[in-house]
Amino acid sequence: MPLTDLLQDLLEDISNPRILWQALAIVGAVLVGLLLARFIRRSWLHEDDSQNAIRRLGVEGFGRVLAPLLIAGLVWSAKLALQEHQSVHLLRVALPLFTSMAVIRIVFYMLRRVFARHGQLGPALQTFEKILALVVWVAVALYLTGMWPDVIKFLDLHVVTLGKNKQISLLDILQAIASVVVLMMVSLWAGAALEERLMGLESLHTSSRVVLARMANALLILVSVLVSLNLVGLDLTILSVFGGALGVGLGLGMQRIASNYVSGFIILLERSLSIGDPITVDKYSGRVARINTRTTVLQALDGTQTLLPNEMLITGVVLNQAATNKAVRLSTKVTVAYDSDLNEVMDSLLRQADGVERVVADPAPSVQLNAFGPTGYELELGFSIVDAEKGSGSVISAVNKNIYALVRDGTIRLGLPPPMPQVERA
Repeated sequence: MPLTDLLQDLLEDISNPRILWQALAIVGAVLVGLLLARFIRRSWLHEDDSQNAIRRLGVEGFGRVLAPLLIAGLVWSAKLALQEHQSVHLLRVALPLFTSMAVIRIVFYMLRRVFARHGQLGPALQTFEKILALVVWVAVALYLTGMWPDVIKFLDLHVVTLGKNKQISLLDILQAIASVVVLMMVSLWAGAALEERLMGLESLHTSSRVVLARMANALLILVSVLVSLNLVGLDLTILSVFGGALGVGLGLGMQRIASNYVSGFIILLERSLSIGDPITVDKYSGRVARINTRTTVLQALDGTQTLLPNEMLITGVVLNQAATNKAVRLSTKVTVAYDSDLNEVMDSLLRQADGVERVVADPAPSVQLNAFGPTGYELELGFSIVDAEKGSGSVISAVNKNIYALVRDGTIRLGLPPPMPQVERA
């Protein structure tokens, strides 16, 4: 049997002193591969000059899988060099092992670049990675034991009937699924890498970067689908039937989805809104965090996020503060005693906003007399910031601390209610 032949060949190599050359070749390939991968990452991936941008983009995409790829390549080179002089059964076993490790690392890296860009792996992705690793190792085991041709023959002989006269083997079905999955994975990975690259181009407007990234992703997915259908052997005229069904679906119940999708592209193309703009739509206010395909994410000052349909931003009234003035007016109120010098107190309050971090000089801070309250003058100190997306609580707190210092040293006397009369008990 093939497994018996494999064991017998390995035992013959073990009894031969020349096996040391194969063992040294494997150890050397591992050490050289690790050192070379480390050198490439340090020397190429950390270069920031624009002349090496294309090279850095290619190396960065495979930075995490360089080591197993280099090791597999070095083992293959050692096998070619030694097979002319001696048997290389040990290298023939080591080569598919290192190759499978490289394949698993490549697939894992692509999956995580597409579905886990922020480093958080979901349970579904973890389960898929475990299943994929198991399938790869089972395939390697079948190859090493010589059972792989038998499995291929078995899958090729068993067919599935589709329709009246169409028959397709299990091998063709599995090859079609594999080709579709591989092409879709490559297109999604390329789209994610291109999107990161485009979003880093400061010379382009934010909206232009988002539009180019979306169009590139859609184009890559479309090309991968067409190529996959062609490899599978399906007639591309089936797309016309699918297009007709899609048109009926849009006419019956998908108008809003299509409208939101088109509205998102309109927002990006006309640049009416950009990521980071403080806006107000209906009763929702905040900063534009993301412009997605169907919705726009609006982040309020307290950190809460609201998903607004893109159609709402096209058909409704939108107050865009970034298009007019980014300054946001803040204020704090204080009541001072009636026997205070009002002009002196107002001048002292006016200086408390000066020097506070994030408070801008234009428009300048101001103090207003709002009302004559029951306990004293009701004053309001107003000041402005231009980075409202960072929150306003810390700025107001800093100004209030400065006012508290004036109260402690007696510069300002607060208007306090009179003490409650004491009722003596009989």
